[in-house]
This record gives sequence, C-alpha cells and structure tokens, in this order.
Amino acid sequence: MKKQQQSVTSLPRSPEDERRTRMIKYLIVMGIRIVCLIAVFFVLQWWWAVALCAAGAIVLPYIAVIIANQTMNTGVAGPERPGAIQVYRMPPAGFTPPPADGGRDDDERTAS
Repeated sequence: MKKQQQSVTSLPRSPEDERRTRMIKYLIVMGIRIVCLIAVFFVLQWWWAVALCAAGAIVLPYIAVIIANQTMNTGVAGPERPGAIQVYRMPPAGFTPPPADGGRDDDERTAS
C-alpha cells in the first residue's frame, strides 16, 4: 500500500512551539492579576474599584489556566479518509452474500 505524503500545512505545530505560546498567554494573564493585586491598595477610596480589582485577582488564575490548557488545532480538521477500498482476496467460488433484509422471506414479513 502506498503511503500518503504529509504536506506542511497538514502537520500540527511542534510541541515546543505550542508550549511556548501557551506559556506566554498564561504569563500575560497572571501579569494582569498582579496589577489587580497591587491596584487594590491604591484605589481604597472607591469601593467599586476595590471590588473590581479584587474580583480580577481572584478569578484571573482560573481563567489563566483555562486559556493555557487550550491547544491550537491548526492541522487537519479530522481524520483523513483512505483512498479507494482495495480488495485483498476474492470471495470463494459460489459465495452469495446474505440478503439485506436479514434472511426473512416476504411471507414472514407480512405475517408479523
């Protein structure tokens, strides 16, 4: 059987490249979290700003993990179908396939 050549566009990204991209996204979100933590101490005059910064500091680690665990699926959309079906051996002489209706006669179908 002939092997099908992979094209450059159908290959997935290298694991190192994908890991680096996910790490950068994680670090960006966690950097925003640190800014939120520091901002909580400077916006004590406004309760809504404190609540917003505190919520960001609490929720952003969860969001960072979700974003970092997403993988980029840039390869083929699904499994590739094989080419035409190839017959490797012929059926024995005199072989007849079973009927499509499960082997019942017409009389049995009308009686039930």
